[in-house]
Amino acid sequence: MGEYMELPGVKTWYEAEGAGDPLLLLHGGLCTNETWGPQRAEFAARYRVFLPERRGHGHTPDVSGPINYRDMAEDTIDFIESAVGGPAHLVGWSDGGIVALLVAIARPDLVRKIVAVGSNFRPGPESGVVPEMFDQLTPEGPELAPFREMYEAVSPDGAGHWPVVVGKLVEMFHAQPTISTEELARITAPTLVLVGDDDMVTLEHTVALYRAIPDSELAVVPGTSHALLMEKPGQVNEMILDYLAHDPVPTMLPVRRAHATATG
Repeated sequence: MGEYMELPGVKTWYEAEGAGDPLLLLHGGLCTNETWGPQRAEFAARYRVFLPERRGHGHTPDVSGPINYRDMAEDTIDFIESAVGGPAHLVGWSDGGIVALLVAIARPDLVRKIVAVGSNFRPGPESGVVPEMFDQLTPEGPELAPFREMYEAVSPDGAGHWPVVVGKLVEMFHAQPTISTEELARITAPTLVLVGDDDMVTLEHTVALYRAIPDSELAVVPGTSHALLMEKPGQVNEMILDYLAHDPVPTMLPVRRAHATATG
């Protein structure tokens, strides 16, 4: 069962389970915590897992005005300080990964490790395989039917608010995020960039994200799409949990990380 927490920006719904070091699961855009079904039990067996739902998503109400990534990152910072009380691992899918990166840039003291899954640092028209994809989305369209059903089942704003939220998020997807490579270069938390080989974010953009974050690691899961967390949960969960639990191994022929070997 979940509960609400009053944060400065929004009354936030979250769930928590398990024991151990704190780990936040940050869902994707237009989603709810329901999409973490293939991960929750396995992750909670090793960590104290927190699952906040962001403004306008799931049980958390919408707010007046636009929705943007940096405000959601501030909400997440407030949540970590209030609910966790110290640094946590951040595992974010899609929009959740964007939020995790912004939290790490703004408050490195609150982040242990990051796993950014299918995430971008530039807006959809610049980073997507199909730049015009968001032009085709409508609140009642078949592409959004699974997301609409999740929203209507739990939103405190009611089913009739769905078109409003979709409008806000599509506007955001068109213009955001706008994270610079200079900002990404300031991330100090160990970071795994994880993506499907047929993701809706281009592999070229994903590689640029990987290259911009110092000493990050990159994993491309074969035979998967943007929904790799659900398509191959066994393989993906193992990769994430292994990354969170272990320090990097020293490689025999470092190139990108040669400086770390030389100074380590």
